[in-house]
Parts: sequence; structure tokens; C-alpha cells
Amino acid sequence: MPSATAPSSSDKSKVHKLQIKGSAKLVTEFFEYGINTILFQRGVYPPEDFSAVKKYGLTIMTTIDDQVKAYIKKIMSQLSKWMSRSKISKLVVVITSKETGEHVERWQFDVNHTPTSTSSKSTSGSGEKENSDPVPPNSAAAAAEKTDAEIQQDIQSLFRQITASVTFLPVLDGNCTFNVLVYADADSEVPLEWGDSDAKEVKNAEKVMLRSFSTNSHRIDTVVSYRLAE
Repeated sequence: MPSATAPSSSDKSKVHKLQIKGSAKLVTEFFEYGINTILFQRGVYPPEDFSAVKKYGLTIMTTIDDQVKAYIKKIMSQLSKWMSRSKISKLVVVITSKETGEHVERWQFDVNHTPTSTSSKSTSGSGEKENSDPVPPNSAAAAAEKTDAEIQQDIQSLFRQITASVTFLPVLDGNCTFNVLVYADADSEVPLEWGDSDAKEVKNAEKVMLRSFSTNSHRIDTVVSYRLAE
């Protein structure tokens, strides 16, 4: 009679690490396209600075400005390393008025790790760092594994909602710029060119929770904060 041998704990560990790595790549890719989508939809840069690509079954606009592309790529390169080591708790995109210096919009993507969660400090893509609250335990850890198709469908739904957000978000007046904050564990190795920053909160903000999506290793919750037009 043929016999079967259960996988060793080290084999299981390798499978888990591969799963984490695959999920980290998927989430990092989502952030890259998400930042581009926010910049386009919110008019931070003119439409002619973007080109269309097909992703997640959608047409997504991505920047063709060399400086902006380089900035985002630098952030994603470091983010990918931290994500694969479960060092990230959130990524934030802040839109700021060039005229007044006020933060007018803040997109926060909370990263919950399954089955364990981590506490963190923040480091930003332009080089920011700050304390943040511990990530709450993810109750979905024991849920059935999701298929790639299900994950893609959830991401597609979130992108549709980001695009539709222009229906309730105030029109951004004047010229704006953006900044990216990445919250990483306090013991994370931080590149020399990155620096510390405050949370860049929007004063007297309205907040709207958007859709979430999850892989088999991460769950991303989304909230946008914005200043009401005066």
C-alpha cells in the first residue's frame, strides 16, 4: 500500500513565505496603480501627463512624467522589500495645496497581516517616519483561501470606487502636490534619503470608508479624508 508523508514544518514555512512574497508583490502593485489613479482622478497633474494601460480588467491612467514616475518607483522598490517581510501597517497619499500648504485630501490604506499583526512606526516615500497605532488582529485569518480571480475582482471593485469618488469629493482648487507616507515597523531598515514627518492630517476632515480587499496574507482597508469646500 502506498504511503504518504506529511510535509515537514520547514516545508510549510517555505510555502508560507512564498505566499507572503506573492501577496506582497500583488499589494505593492496595487499601491503603484492606486497612487497613479488618485493623481489622475483628483487632477493633481494635467490629463496629458498620463497614458492609459489595461490592468485588473480596467483602463487605468498612469503618469508619463519622468520625475513622478521615478518618485513612485523608488517608493515601490522599498515598499516591496518591507511588504515581503510583513513590516508595513499602512500607506498614505496626501494631497497638499501649493498655495496655502494645507493638506486638502488624505487617502489611507491600512495593511493588516494575517494571521499575525504588527505594531509600527511610519516612514514615508519622500522619507517620512512617525509613530502609529498597533494594527488590530485580523479576524479573517481563518477564512477560506481566496482564488486569484476573487482577489482581482475585489481590487477591480475598489478601483471603480476610487474612480467614482469624484462624485462626492470637493473639486481641488489651484495647484496641488502630493506626498506618500509609508508606515513601517520601528526596527525596519530605512534608506538614508528618507526622513521623518508628521501624519499630514487634513484639518476638520470628513472621512469616507471605501471598499476593502484581501489576499491570503494581507487585507487592505481604505479611507479617504477630505476638507469640505468653504
